[in-house]
Amino acid sequence: MNPIAAICCAYLLGSIPSSAIAGRLAGVDLRRHGSGNLGFTNVLRVLGARAAAPVLIIDAGKGVAAVLIARHAGSPGWPLGPETTALLAGLAAIAGHIWSVFARFRGGKGVATAAGVFGALAPLAACVSIAVWLAVVLTTRYVSLASIAAAVLLPIAIAVSRAASGAPQAVPLLVASIVIAALVVVTHRANIGRLMNGTENRFGSGRGLKEDA
Repeated sequence: MNPIAAICCAYLLGSIPSSAIAGRLAGVDLRRHGSGNLGFTNVLRVLGARAAAPVLIIDAGKGVAAVLIARHAGSPGWPLGPETTALLAGLAAIAGHIWSVFARFRGGKGVATAAGVFGALAPLAACVSIAVWLAVVLTTRYVSLASIAAAVLLPIAIAVSRAASGAPQAVPLLVASIVIAALVVVTHRANIGRLMNGTENRFGSGRGLKEDA
């Protein structure tokens, strides 16, 4: 496959609105319930774990698939190596998830898809971030705080893991992880405000469809 075509396919793959589909199957418009966000956390809040689990798997899988497809893309004269091409495809998938062409350029906050992308590109660093995400969720029950903490930690984990292994720093990967961390913080800016004033929703609060933010 042509690398440019692979990157475009990655965007379309990332754009698949799994959350919106889950909501439609349940007869619920997620844009009108919970946070109004088309992401895993809102599915969990509104529809529960049974609906949220496959959404999480699909959203992370979109990121993994985008990387794997692009790694096998090639074209005479293409100036970038397979890992850089895969990184660009991964970023395209994350962009597709956040700004889905199939959902009027609305979507989730990109955390699950980013986890899939970096899980394929930097498995050890991704595992560290996922462990931090789980730890923060279990101790605070704030999914938003866990997502922010995991995203901010990711560039550090990438840099430390590369240094510990003696491998040279993969600058494009490190820069991309910093960009994604900043993007996650920006997409969670409303959550940050609620965390600061004590009104953020906790996981398992049971508000469900009654909450309309």
